[in-house]
Amino acid sequence: MEARAVLKQIGVPATKVRQIIDHIRGKPVEEALGILQFSPRPVAVAVEKTLKSAIANCQNKADEDATVDAEELVVKTIFADEARDLKRVRPRARGAADRIRKRHSHLTVVVSDEHN
Repeated sequence: MEARAVLKQIGVPATKVRQIIDHIRGKPVEEALGILQFSPRPVAVAVEKTLKSAIANCQNKADEDATVDAEELVVKTIFADEARDLKRVRPRARGAADRIRKRHSHLTVVVSDEHN
């Protein structure tokens, strides 16, 4: 059984999201949630929320016959892509202006059974 969850337009650059998700890639779900819970980075909250959503999607996707326990799941794939930048302007001296790029990212989490 495999399920995924996607969180779009996170207000954090993909490079900062990748620093967190590299720690949990390929780990069991319970261990990954523990790592995210005690991470000091603010983006860990968004990653934890998306991981919990993928777990819930897997449990809802399973039939009544084949119940999926969260302890059997593994973070199979997790990646962060760059999203649209918000472009802003900062006034500078002598009437000039500099562009500010507020970067965003998309996060995709795929969880799977340990047996597959």
